[in-house]
Amino acid sequence: MTITLDSLKPNKGARTKKLRKGRGIAAGQGASCGFGMRGQKSRSGRPTRPGFEGGQMPLYRRVPKLKHFPLVNQKLYTIVNVSALNELKEGSKVNLDSLVKDGIVTSPKSPLKVLGNGKLDVKLSVQAAAFTKSAKSKIEAAGGTCEILD
Repeated sequence: MTITLDSLKPNKGARTKKLRKGRGIAAGQGASCGFGMRGQKSRSGRPTRPGFEGGQMPLYRRVPKLKHFPLVNQKLYTIVNVSALNELKEGSKVNLDSLVKDGIVTSPKSPLKVLGNGKLDVKLSVQAAAFTKSAKSKIEAAGGTCEILD
């Protein structure tokens, strides 16, 4: 048997007749067209926007507050604790380059941030992108200075 254009037709059940809604009781979808009597979902147009949960905080707004979601535009720092600065000479100038030379920092990929873990007994002038409150107070208590770099 040869196939010609006029002999082609879709498979059985592939094309179904369109439901004629609102055309009387006999049509099967009369009057309210299967939307029920009243309420939000029976009105014309889309009943609610996508993601709407009836006034409950929707999932797409709840999710970032939960744990283990990465921060967008997170600031990354090379971190050094105050206790590591005790090895340096009194009155020296401390910045990322000097810490790399002294071997305290091994992989300086981002700006320096000084954290306040440990004690500091040496007077230093520290230059960093950021300081924690405790680090700043410990450096200044030892007689040193803190300078924030851009």
